[in-house]
Parts: sequence; C-alpha cells; structure tokens
Amino acid sequence: MRYFIILSLLFCFTQATKAQTTHQSLDTITVPKQVENVYNRPLYHDSAVSSFVIVIYKEVKKHKHEHHAEHVYVISGEADMLLGDSTIHIRAGDIIFIPTNTAHAVRVTSKEPLKVLSIQAPYFDGKDRVMLDK
Repeated sequence: MRYFIILSLLFCFTQATKAQTTHQSLDTITVPKQVENVYNRPLYHDSAVSSFVIVIYKEVKKHKHEHHAEHVYVISGEADMLLGDSTIHIRAGDIIFIPTNTAHAVRVTSKEPLKVLSIQAPYFDGKDRVMLDK
C-alpha cells in the first residue's frame, strides 16, 4: 500500500511537470563529504510544488511552515519525529503528512543517516520557515 501511495504521488508529480520531466534515481544521490548534519538536494520546483531529497545525520530543529504543507517519504534510516504534540518513530517506507503551521522536528536514531523525499506545496523557498523554541 505504501508503494502504491508513493507511485501515485510521483505519477501526479510527473504529469504536472511534463514540460520539464527528468529521471532521477534517489538511491544514487551522494552527499558531499563536508556535510555535518543536513544535506538538501533540490529535485524540482515550479509555482505549485517543490521536491527535495534531504539527508539528515543528526537532527532538524523544531520549526513550522506558515504557508505550505509537506509530504515526507522515508527512503532509509530511522528517527524520532515530533509532529504537532506527538512524537512518532519513523523508518524506511513510512510516509508522513505535515499540515501547514504544524510544529515538527527530527532526531535520527539509526547508525545510518535519515534519507527522505520531501514534497512541499506550494513552492518552498524557505521564507515561511519559523524556528520554534524547544
């Protein structure tokens, strides 16, 4: 079922972007050696959506996004994720929806980094990220 959801999301994404369709293998994306905590690799964006591969070695501090929502698909690794008022354990194969204005944070719990596909709508330029106190 998880794979069906991801394939459906990716199909919709590729249909919306036919004019700029590209092929990318997520398991071949490499991280530069100088990255200590978070590596963010943009995949695609237009005015409606942005997609990224994000590799997290330690954590992402608590924050929210004022104007967009996010889907996160865990490719590899494990972490504890704060999502609103709850903490959930996430691992490869999980898909998480983060509504607009929902506090979230991640702390990696596996020996390997957490690697995720993040799809954010509308277009994400980082300006609506609000860091929150612990």
